[in-house]
Amino acid sequence: MKPQRFLLLSSIFLAILFFFNTSPVTSCSQGEDEREFSYVRGSKRGPEHWGELKNSWSACGTGKLQSPIDLSDERVRVLPQLGELRSSYHPANAVMKNRGHDIEIEWKNQTGGIWINGTKYVLQQLHWHLPSEHTINGRRYSLELHMVHQTADNKTAVVGILYKIGRPDPFLAKMEDYLKKVEDLAELEEEKLGMVDPRDVRKGSSEYYRYMGSLTAPPCTEGVVWIIIRKVRTVTQQQVNLLREAVHDDVGMNARPLQPINNRSVGLYRP
Repeated sequence: MKPQRFLLLSSIFLAILFFFNTSPVTSCSQGEDEREFSYVRGSKRGPEHWGELKNSWSACGTGKLQSPIDLSDERVRVLPQLGELRSSYHPANAVMKNRGHDIEIEWKNQTGGIWINGTKYVLQQLHWHLPSEHTINGRRYSLELHMVHQTADNKTAVVGILYKIGRPDPFLAKMEDYLKKVEDLAELEEEKLGMVDPRDVRKGSSEYYRYMGSLTAPPCTEGVVWIIIRKVRTVTQQQVNLLREAVHDDVGMNARPLQPINNRSVGLYRP
């Protein structure tokens, strides 16, 4: 065999081998973990079994500081020393995507954040749960928004806002056209939103609950600072339905059941 032909055949063989060895990696979806758990109680992948599905998710079953919880008046202490929630946000480029169980808005650039005990937590993303995950005096609301913040060393703080049915939520109103587009996208495909200002998410009150808890979805990591705005805002049933329809999930809800309080204290900041 001539050297030139040998080199050509060898190159073709190596190219074919490389293709078959690498193609499974490129076909993997980053959202597979979203399908590895479910919100359906009683199912094999339901909330009561999350801690058994993966070793790295064990906190979901054995953790003592899990979220969400009921914010009951009997366990809340007014703590003026918590101070007003200090925040500084500005517009930045963002995208919307369907993560399998929720709709997320992720900021691609620095968009500011909040300060807790002198430490800055930078806003990363926000997403919605329906119905609400936290309850107040046993009452569950129609929707809950989570604004997820992180420090430079990956400590997490989440600002939560609860919604009842009523007048339209202005921020969701701005997102309605994009939610309709996301409904037609595959999971984790991104819909570009352009500049999104976190200040458009209205809190409406300086009063807030604060406690130590966890992520409310696997891996249920603990050590999360939770700040739940006390004022319950409003959203229309149509807006709730739009969020539900945008998620590629037949369950229709993505709220984790309440977790044991385990003698945790809940602070309430009231000016």
